[in-house]
Amino acid sequence: MGSDGRTAESAWTPLSHPVFRALWIASLVSNIGTWMQNVSAAWAMTSLSPSPLMVALVQSATSLPVFVVGLPAGAIADIVDRRRLLLVTQSWMLVAAGLLAVLAFLGLMTATTLLALTFALGVGVAMNAPTWQAITSELVPASELTRAVTLNALPVNIGRAIGPALGGVLVAAAGPALVFALNVCHSSPCSSSCIAGAVQRRVPCSYRA
Repeated sequence: MGSDGRTAESAWTPLSHPVFRALWIASLVSNIGTWMQNVSAAWAMTSLSPSPLMVALVQSATSLPVFVVGLPAGAIADIVDRRRLLLVTQSWMLVAAGLLAVLAFLGLMTATTLLALTFALGVGVAMNAPTWQAITSELVPASELTRAVTLNALPVNIGRAIGPALGGVLVAAAGPALVFALNVCHSSPCSSSCIAGAVQRRVPCSYRA
């Protein structure tokens, strides 16, 4: 039992580092918000266009950026300052999410606008993910890197499990505009603030691989 306890404890050791912990929490909140946003966008499209094709295009607008900018994003993450790139991608997603929320609340949303802003959010996510993974080696000691990478997968899986269900409940109760607004809240105080404040605290060089 003691051995199992030590094993279980060691799996969470990277979270003892404040910078990594802040980014991990930001990632969890951001992933839940992203999946809530995906459900809300698909629902909103059903009220904007009767065409099943348009509803299907919402998912395409979400996934296509991964294929279009995924590879270049990985290369860029190895070239530019990762802290600045994280701030740029988070700011990009904040603006796109904010526009979605404002247009939805004002009743000015169109099918084309919804697809365009959903694609813009997808580009932000695709640009953000490689940078998030690449910066991990700068946040924890080399001896904990494997566990840190494993922990990085948890927010994605938790977001997939919780986000769609929570988004569906909120859309049914209050409409897509509320979910769009909540996604802005996820992007702004939780994600962007954690990144802006935490990553600026540069870690010792001995943490880097």
